[in-house]
Amino acid sequence: MRILHTSDWHIGRQFHNISLLDDQRLVLDQIVSIVKSERVDVVLIAGDVYDRAIPPAKAVALLDDVLYQLCGDLGVPVIMIAGNHDSADRLAFGSRQLMESGLHIVGPLSNQWQPVTLSDEWGEVAFYGIPYVDPVIVNSVCGIRCSTHDEAMAYLTKSIHEHNVEGRRTVVLSHCFIDGGSACDSERPLAIGGADKVSPQHFEGFCYTALGHLHGRQYKGSPHIRYSGSPMKYSFSEESHKKVVTIVDLQQDGSVEFEDIPLYAPRNMRTIEGPMDALIDAAINDAHCDDYLLVKLTDTRAILDPMGKLRKAYANVLHLERPTLAASGRRYGVDRELLLPNAEGPKRGALSMFGDFYQQVCEETLSTEQSTIVEAMLDECLHGDDV
Repeated sequence: MRILHTSDWHIGRQFHNISLLDDQRLVLDQIVSIVKSERVDVVLIAGDVYDRAIPPAKAVALLDDVLYQLCGDLGVPVIMIAGNHDSADRLAFGSRQLMESGLHIVGPLSNQWQPVTLSDEWGEVAFYGIPYVDPVIVNSVCGIRCSTHDEAMAYLTKSIHEHNVEGRRTVVLSHCFIDGGSACDSERPLAIGGADKVSPQHFEGFCYTALGHLHGRQYKGSPHIRYSGSPMKYSFSEESHKKVVTIVDLQQDGSVEFEDIPLYAPRNMRTIEGPMDALIDAAINDAHCDDYLLVKLTDTRAILDPMGKLRKAYANVLHLERPTLAASGRRYGVDRELLLPNAEGPKRGALSMFGDFYQQVCEETLSTEQSTIVEAMLDECLHGDDV
């Protein structure tokens, strides 16, 4: 059986107040094309289908369109579970009726396992979905007492083994944080104090575990316990990530083979660094100047409206840092030492910075007379009535 593993679509996400919906549509179209070209038998979506519990209408429409292409046009079953960003109850609306069309949704945790059973030339394969749940929910639904995510997952995976038919090949979907996994800035914490970490040993006994939550592709414990990662970059901390979907070929004996197929977003997320003038000059020959950018300016002089100047060359500058000024105690042209009285150094630094500012606005340097006036004003600010 050929399985496509994906997760963390986060449909409807905004990044620095920029909607990523159009980019998501193009990436999800690639996934549909891969399902068709690779002759996939089933698609797994391991949680965080939406970016928030109540997604915008356009996000719901996009998911509806993609699922119709997969289940309706291609006739490929889809199994998806709720993640910590999703509302499990809302995601599961209509799930019983949708099973008839090949869409299987695992929303809230149930006290009775209802695996999705599919067949290939070698027999049945059971797919068990474990949506994101915290220990309180597991205790309430299952009538047990556990205090950590690890204890809750130990109970749930053990109960799957007890429920499953002996010898039947089994695939598990789970949205959780495996202990030792590599996280990034765009993942919402599951718990405080480290109680969210789950041992990979709980999944060793299954043919394959399709994990969601961590946005970087990786495996933990064994190669068959795997995160596919998100299909797009959702933070600058993911700059080095290679975004993929994972094709899993499940064999007759329960062994698996993997292949990562790359995905390409229309705009990359990357960081550029250097002085303002050099960066603007470089934009002329930058074929990807519409990427989403974090800019680190190395200029030490004051700059009037640096974001506005940069966006004339790079339309999608989303975040600006001034690491040189921060290291010297100044941020965005403001010298923190100006707040210290009776000091000559801050006055000279502020005068120099005002000179930079004046030159940018008026396109000329301060005259000697003007410098004297500004210096007197700074003296008054620093020394008050003592001047």
